[in-house]
Amino acid sequence: MADQPLLAQLHFGREDAERDVTEGLLLRGGFLPNAAYRAALGGRKMLIIGRKGSGKSAICMRLMADAGHGGRKVLVTPDEAAGEEIRRFELQGLPGDSAKALIWRYLFAVHAARHVVAHARDAHGKRPDSVKALARFLKQNGEGPDGGGRLVEWLAQGARGLQGSLSLEAFGVKANLDLAQSPSEGARAARQLEIVERGVERALADLGCDGVVHPPLLLMVDQLEQVWSAEPDSNSMVVGLLLAAKHAAGLYGRSVRFLLFLRADIYDSLSFGEGDKFHGDELRITWTEQALRELALARARASLGPGLTEDQLWKELFPQTVGGEEITAYLFGRCLPRPRDAIQFLNVCVEKAWLEQERDRITEADVEQAGRQFSQWKLQDLTSEYLVAHPFLRNLFPLFQNSGYVVTRAGLTRRFEAAVGTLHHDFPAYANVLTLSGVIDVLYGVGFLGVRRGNNVVYAGDDGLPVQPHETEFQVHPCFRAALGATRAFDLRRYETQLVETRIVSGNFSPAASGTSSLNRDDRLLMQLARSCHSIVAQVGRAVALTRDVRDEITVQVNRILHEVSCIPPGAAASMGVDVDDHLLSTARYFATLAAELRASGLEETTGIGDVVGRVEEEERRLRRSVGGSGNSAGY
Repeated sequence: MADQPLLAQLHFGREDAERDVTEGLLLRGGFLPNAAYRAALGGRKMLIIGRKGSGKSAICMRLMADAGHGGRKVLVTPDEAAGEEIRRFELQGLPGDSAKALIWRYLFAVHAARHVVAHARDAHGKRPDSVKALARFLKQNGEGPDGGGRLVEWLAQGARGLQGSLSLEAFGVKANLDLAQSPSEGARAARQLEIVERGVERALADLGCDGVVHPPLLLMVDQLEQVWSAEPDSNSMVVGLLLAAKHAAGLYGRSVRFLLFLRADIYDSLSFGEGDKFHGDELRITWTEQALRELALARARASLGPGLTEDQLWKELFPQTVGGEEITAYLFGRCLPRPRDAIQFLNVCVEKAWLEQERDRITEADVEQAGRQFSQWKLQDLTSEYLVAHPFLRNLFPLFQNSGYVVTRAGLTRRFEAAVGTLHHDFPAYANVLTLSGVIDVLYGVGFLGVRRGNNVVYAGDDGLPVQPHETEFQVHPCFRAALGATRAFDLRRYETQLVETRIVSGNFSPAASGTSSLNRDDRLLMQLARSCHSIVAQVGRAVALTRDVRDEITVQVNRILHEVSCIPPGAAASMGVDVDDHLLSTARYFATLAAELRASGLEETTGIGDVVGRVEEEERRLRRSVGGSGNSAGY
């Protein structure tokens, strides 16, 4: 390894936290402590929310391995069998959310009981009667003190006990007496569970453990998305978890801490009466471009050594710029703001350079090629991420293919009207969502579209405000543009050059003619064309409220015309075979097309687009008049 170039050893880690932990990178310095991690470690927040790939499981894995929390840790990650056990758990007399809250509360109570029994033995060297009662309860109900067995088996055991009768003799309660006093199955289950929870609470009090002298039990639940669907039973499973954790946290105080890691789309889809009580427990994971840059450096150092500097990474191993854009702005601006995307993009850049080309540094071409592959991945991944909530998402992408990435509400209306019949036919259950405003809301919510606000383009996560009815201009996120073929700002027809430059390079013109100082009619017409172009560019520059990308796209096309004119030396047009009259008329026709495209764009008049269109049309007319026979520079 030592004689290999640095690029051969560079690796930014795995895309999933579990493998990162297994292979050691996450623990060798490849983890970047952020606000969510600090809040989780310090017990300030109970609910960590983030999009897929935002680092929830990385925080969870780091906490499991972190010596900073010296207490016992339990991680609950339901598989499909365990999820099905919870989803189908019902109790007569209780609504679904409340019933599922009881099965979660039972699971938490059993884990807390096991912890108390082990903790009394290991840290206190004594077993008060209340602790002995917990030990007997666990044994009598088949809940081993070591927590052995699969989660689904624990849940099945608890479900049978709650739906039937738990053995509560350890707490001095006879099951038949409890049954006789309960009016319903739900009431009986709740009564049994309260007795168990009080037993745990009493044992904690007798031991005097309040999470200060001895570290608390840390109980974490992660990867619920593996067992979630948009069905009511799945929503009840998650709501029940939230209710149970809130209840247990209040009951056990500082002796037991709870951390729930939930995907943002799941959490945001929930609707329940207690939802407003969780805001103080929430923390949403957010990543800035600077934070992703720091994460990339930390992970690069984890593979190459702590001595790696920023300059070495971003100026020696990577190209300093790509397409004139600074490398980190290019990379992190083209991925959604989450670690998984950044890791994937960076790794594929390395693979393109080293594995495929055996280069010792990454080139601009490598980054651009990696970007195209990465964009395809992300478009596919977006479909998979929201397959449950928005199964129609893939069918919306054709609305944005091979067009400009700046999209107006008016332009999108035309495209959507052409597709709405097919969408409603293929997804009849989602007809109420598949409206123009509904589609915009969905595409904004998943991060596919950003909305223009002032001079900025805002994407979901940057601003909590949803798309407003008066907002009319949107942009496809840079992450998806290459995959869609939407790499230009606006769907404007390119100005096609007449290959004047090729003729000049080949020497196909007369040096004598190019050296003349007198201006003939052709020269004056070409000067008129140049003045028209400068006039349009100046008007575009004054339209400061117009999206910069759109301004740039118009300017690029007009500058192509200017560049072509600049390649014709004075007096050389005829010898180069350029018909100047035809050249100006062709340009005038292009200006007419450009003006029509801008008028049809749907861009708001307040952006200044109307003034730009007016200037383009005026210059089109000026060029036509100039060619109409006048030898003077008409109109100036």
